[in-house]
Amino acid sequence: MLKKINDFLAGMPMTLVGAIFLIFSFVLPRVGVSLPFDPAWITVVISGIPLLYLAVWRIIHNPGISKISSALLITIAMFAAIAIGDLFAAGEVAFIMAIGALLEDMTTNRAKKGLKNLLNLAPVQGRKLENGKEIMISAEKICRDDILRVLPGETFPVDGVVIDGETSVDQSIMTGESLPVDKVREDEVFCGTLNCYGAVDIKATNVGQDSSLQKLIRMVQEAENKQAPMQRITDKCASLLVPVALIIAIITGFATGNIVSAVTVLVVFCPCALVLATPTAIMAAIGQATKHGVIIKSGEALEKMGKVDTITFDKTGTLTYGKLQVSDIISFDGKIDSYDILRMAASAEAKSEHPLGKAIVNDAINKKIDRIPSSDFKMTTGKGIMAVVADRKMLCGNEKFLVENGIAINKEISDTIVKLRTEGKASILIAEENTCIGIVALTDILRPEAEKVIKQLTEMGTKTVLLTGDNNRTADYFASKAGICEVYAELLPEQKVESIQQLQFCDRKVCMIGDGVNDAPALKIAEVGVAIGNMGSDIAVDAADIALMSDDISKVPYLKRLSNATVKTIKLSITLSMCINFVAIILSVTGILNPTTGALVHNVGSCFVVLIAALLYDRKFDTVQC
Repeated sequence: MLKKINDFLAGMPMTLVGAIFLIFSFVLPRVGVSLPFDPAWITVVISGIPLLYLAVWRIIHNPGISKISSALLITIAMFAAIAIGDLFAAGEVAFIMAIGALLEDMTTNRAKKGLKNLLNLAPVQGRKLENGKEIMISAEKICRDDILRVLPGETFPVDGVVIDGETSVDQSIMTGESLPVDKVREDEVFCGTLNCYGAVDIKATNVGQDSSLQKLIRMVQEAENKQAPMQRITDKCASLLVPVALIIAIITGFATGNIVSAVTVLVVFCPCALVLATPTAIMAAIGQATKHGVIIKSGEALEKMGKVDTITFDKTGTLTYGKLQVSDIISFDGKIDSYDILRMAASAEAKSEHPLGKAIVNDAINKKIDRIPSSDFKMTTGKGIMAVVADRKMLCGNEKFLVENGIAINKEISDTIVKLRTEGKASILIAEENTCIGIVALTDILRPEAEKVIKQLTEMGTKTVLLTGDNNRTADYFASKAGICEVYAELLPEQKVESIQQLQFCDRKVCMIGDGVNDAPALKIAEVGVAIGNMGSDIAVDAADIALMSDDISKVPYLKRLSNATVKTIKLSITLSMCINFVAIILSVTGILNPTTGALVHNVGSCFVVLIAALLYDRKFDTVQC
C-alpha cells in the first residue's frame, strides 16, 4: 500500500501539481496575496514523501556505505528548512530531486520481449523413426541417439548428425551465413535451423537444454542478468557528500551561532544540479538520435557508447545486404557470350527451389531476359540440377556434379573456381551436353557505405573487428574490401560471445553491431549492442541497447560522436554544478545567503544544466566527416 502511494506521488501528474504550488508559494506573497497556509506544503508532501521513502529504503536495504545516498542528504535539508519555517526551500529541493528521478526513469525503461520471441523459435515436436514407422513426438521427449526424419521446410528439433540423405540447410539463425549449407552423411546440423530441400534422417546428439538453440537462449538470459541499471553519479559520491555537508553545516552553526546559516548550507549543498546533469543530457541526446533514426533504449547504453574503443561487426545483413546476387558470368566458349549463359542457366533453373537457382532466375528476370521452356527437370540435392532446354541437356551445379556426369573440368575452369572462392563467391558451373561452357558466380554485396564507415571509425581511434559465421575466405574478402584488419570467421553464436569476452579481457570496451538471431548473445554480452532495426530480426533488436531504424550503417560514426559529446556534456554539467555549489556554500557560511535565496541560487545551477543539455539536443553532428 505504501509503495503504491509513493509511486502515485512520484509520477509525472502529481509532480506537475507540486510544481504549480511551489510557484504559488514564491509568487503570491510577492504580489500581496496571503493564504491560510503556505502552498509549498503541498509540494513538500507530494515530492517529499517519495524522497523520504527512497532515503529510508536505501538505509534498510542497501549494503554498507551505500546506505548513505543523495536522497538522505536532500531529506535532511528538507526537514531542516521545514524546522526553521522556510517551506519554499524545503519544497524546492524535494521538487528538483523528483524531476531528476522522472527524467532518469524515462531514459532507462526498456521493453524485454526478445527472449519470448527467441523461445518461440524452439521446435515443439520431431518425427521419430521407430520400427520403420514415423512417430510425431514432442521435442522434450527426444533422447540422445534417437533417429529422426526431417522433411523439407521443417526445422531440426535437436542437434544431430546426418545418417541418410542429402539436403541444403538455412542455418542463418545460428551462424548468420547468407548461403544455405549443403549437408551430406556425417555432417552436423543444429537445432532450430531450417531444412530447405530434401528429406534427411539424423541421429540426435544434443537434446533438450543441451541443444545449440537452448544454449543460445540461455546465453541471452545470462547476459540480460548481467546488465545492471544505471547508477546515478550522485549516489556514487553520496557517501562523501552527506558527512561533508553535515560537518560544514554543524561547524557553520557553532561558528556563527546562527541556525539559519547552517540550514542554508544544507540547502545549497544539495546535489540537485548534479542529479539533473546525467538524465537531462541523456534525454537530449536520445531526442537528437531519434531525429536521425537511431533508437537508444537506455541512458546507460549512451554513456557506455561514449567509452567504447572497439566495434565488432557481423557480416551478413550488417556490412553486407544479406541477399544473393549474380556477380560474375564467365564464358569458357568464345562462341557463347554472358547473355546466352545466363539465359540458358535461368531456363534450366526455372523449376529449382534452391536459393542459388532462384537468384540466377531473378537476375535474368531483372535483366528482362526471356527464358526458354525446359523439361525433364531433375535435382540432385547438394550437387546441382539437370534439365532439357531447347532440346539440349543442361547441367548446373558444382564440380563434383559435373564430373559424376562425365564432364571434364580443365585447369582454366579450376583456376577460375579458386579465384572466385577467394573473393567469397559461390560458383555454379553451367554445362551444355558434355561441355562446361561457363560459370555463374553469386555473392552477397558489401554495402557501399561500409568502407567509409570503417575509415571514419579508425580515424576516431576506434578499433574495428569482423565476427562472422561465414568461411574464412569469404570473411577475409569482405573484411579487406571494407578495410577491417582483424577477422574471426566460422563462428557459432557462443564463439562470437567468446571472441567479445577475449577483447574485454584485454581491457577493451566493446560495441557489437549485428542484425540476426545468432547475434543476440553477442549483442547482450558486449558493453553496447547495436541492432540493424529495419531488416534485423525482432530478437536482435530487443537484445540490443541501441537500434538503427534503417539499414544505413553510416549512422554508426554519428552515434559514436553523439555519445562522446554526451559524456563530455555530463562532465561539464557536473563540474559547473559543483562550482556553483562551492560558491553558494561560501556565501551561506558568510551569511550572505538565506535558505530561500540559497535555494534560488542553487536552482540557477539546475537551470544551467538543463540549458547545456538543450544545446546538445540542437547541436549539428556531421555524419560524413570526423
